[in-house]
Amino acid sequence: MIRVYVPFILLLRNMQKYNILELNEKLLPELQSIAEELGIKKVSSLKKEELVYRILDEQAISYAGIQAEKMKEKEAKKPVEGRKRGRPAKAASPKVAKAETAEAAESAQQASEKPVAAPADKKEQKEQPERKKRVRIEKKEKVAGAIAPSEDNKEVVVSKEPQTISMVTEISAVETPAVVESPVEKPLLPPVVAELETEEEAALPENTTPVEVAEETTSPQATEEEPKRIVFRHPDAKSVLDQIFPFSAPKPEANKPQPEAAPQQNNPRQNNRQNNHNNNRNNNNANNNQQAQEKMYEFDGILTGTGVLEMMQDGYGFLRSSDYNYLTSPDDIYVSQSQIKLFGLKTGDVVEGSIRPPKEGEKYFPLVKVDKINGRTPEEVRDRVPFDHLTPLFPDEKFMLTARKSPKVYDNIAVRVVDLFSPIGKGQRGLIVAQPKTGKTMLLKDIANAIAYNHPEVYMIILLIDERPEEVTDMARSVDAEVIASTFDEPAERHVKIAEIVLNKAKRMVECGHDVVILLDSITRLARAYNTVQPASGKVLSGGVDANALQKPKRFFGAARNIENGGSLTILATALTETGSKMDDVIFEEFKGTGNMELQLDRKLSNKRIYPAVDITASSTRRDDLLQDESTLNRMWVLRKYLSDMNSMEAMEFVKQRMEQTVDNMEFLASMNG
Repeated sequence: MIRVYVPFILLLRNMQKYNILELNEKLLPELQSIAEELGIKKVSSLKKEELVYRILDEQAISYAGIQAEKMKEKEAKKPVEGRKRGRPAKAASPKVAKAETAEAAESAQQASEKPVAAPADKKEQKEQPERKKRVRIEKKEKVAGAIAPSEDNKEVVVSKEPQTISMVTEISAVETPAVVESPVEKPLLPPVVAELETEEEAALPENTTPVEVAEETTSPQATEEEPKRIVFRHPDAKSVLDQIFPFSAPKPEANKPQPEAAPQQNNPRQNNRQNNHNNNRNNNNANNNQQAQEKMYEFDGILTGTGVLEMMQDGYGFLRSSDYNYLTSPDDIYVSQSQIKLFGLKTGDVVEGSIRPPKEGEKYFPLVKVDKINGRTPEEVRDRVPFDHLTPLFPDEKFMLTARKSPKVYDNIAVRVVDLFSPIGKGQRGLIVAQPKTGKTMLLKDIANAIAYNHPEVYMIILLIDERPEEVTDMARSVDAEVIASTFDEPAERHVKIAEIVLNKAKRMVECGHDVVILLDSITRLARAYNTVQPASGKVLSGGVDANALQKPKRFFGAARNIENGGSLTILATALTETGSKMDDVIFEEFKGTGNMELQLDRKLSNKRIYPAVDITASSTRRDDLLQDESTLNRMWVLRKYLSDMNSMEAMEFVKQRMEQTVDNMEFLASMNG
């Protein structure tokens, strides 16, 4: 039996009644405060869904106690004969049960017309045996609450006319000490109800059959073993839950109650079913939203990306951006291993194609389609010959360096001197030997602008290694070429990595038939960087240079060549001399005979502010007969013979004075006598 104290009942009368919709709209802290008012313990460990059902159950039980208190007051006003307090002997229970069964048989047909108890009543009836509080109950409706069936049992609801028999006697006839002392976890009511039902079924007449309501059972065997249960409900009794829950149409999922006091076998199944339903609904909503977003925003084929391919050890690669000097950056584009094998891509290829934004879990923009490789179609690039197998030749096509009309050429006389005394051809391997502060950077800038002005078909790269940052900015703003730099405040590993990427890019473009020009400043600093990162071999040359350290910078400088049947790689590199460092002298001696063009600058000329500070006598180009026409060669032969008797300062002043009086080199040569 349930005991509800009067102060607690008065408190519940003043409280607000909540339904499940109102509770679902509230936040978790509000639900916890409501649960604490209702006396629910350990609310902090409950989830929101569990807390809602606990509040509803507590309301149902509490209002049932209020209803019982009201009925008690009504019964106290009416004179009732034979009302007894206390519990009768257990032997009296069969007689009372037989009397009730006989009277119930007369109104069996009326019970079939009346509706079966709602699932909400079952929920209330299941909750009441677990409550430790007690209250006096005088209605036969509480008999049904004491013997409430579980989900897997069949019910028979029989209405009964009011009788003058004591209600307490009827309740006591059903209750046993086992019911009162039963623990919360294990319901012990079914054996008592089985005895009652057996005696009542024996007393029913043959023509009277109870109304059976079939419910879903877990297994047929369990249904056959458990006896049928008869629930008596007084016609005047009202459901307490009608005052709490609003009317709603029955749903298939909501037909079965989910009380917390149900057996432990049913809770996991019902909770999992409801959780799965909620998860499926949330997943469907998320999928629909995601599909809507994907349909609204489709960037596939709209965005295009370009970069230089860098291969990884695992077979895939990334397209590095020139904005970050071809180093790792957020603009990297992922290239899959299958795409690399399909198109025959190599490190240094300039790939252009459509990309798409990264999906969830992806970090980079993946390459979707390849449009061009090194400016060529993928079909043309697939059958290319590797750079090492191409046939190198002497340069046979000269770069035109006279650009009088170019506004970016600062010193037109300097480029005319270079064009006349040490001509540069496509595929030239030139070395500009200079002392510090001789104007080599300005000369390099004028040569680059002249080539860009007269030969727009040439792809030019200016590689600055270990230079000052302000010179990098000035070079990028004043030269029409791609400037890739690694300043002196960067580590030697970065110098080496950038140089390797630039060299691979130039090789891949030459394989596709392009003419590429690399202006390197300076090769001495690059050799120093290679010497720093080179593992110690134990063989050290004079000046601290490792014996194997200069192998890679030599390979870089030796890549310049004129390719048979199209394509060329021209490299003009500056080499420092007389810097006071023994290492620089050793590096220069290693590179001295590797180039086929040499332009020497003299510090004496720059000290007297004579620019260009070119030592005309020491500057020359190998096989210049392939670059100059016959008349120019004959006149240059005479001019060099005449200047050989002069020192570098006198020769430069003589040539500069004559060139200032003429427009171009053709007019200068024509003005010579004989």
